[in-house]
Amino acid sequence: MDKYEVGDIVQLKKQHPCGSREWEILRVGADFRLKCLGCGHQIMIARKLVEKNTRGLKKPD
Repeated sequence: MDKYEVGDIVQLKKQHPCGSREWEILRVGADFRLKCLGCGHQIMIARKLVEKNTRGLKKPD
């Protein structure tokens, strides 16, 4: 089973310019699609960068 799944919330090392550090995972693969929980901005980011910069991982209930 994979560590990261769609719907999980990751807390990253650096904060987004809006002030939020939490991102929702929308897509998992070689690249991740993340949505900022502060402002709703979406980004594509390499899996390697997400794994390196993750400070916390919350699974949905």
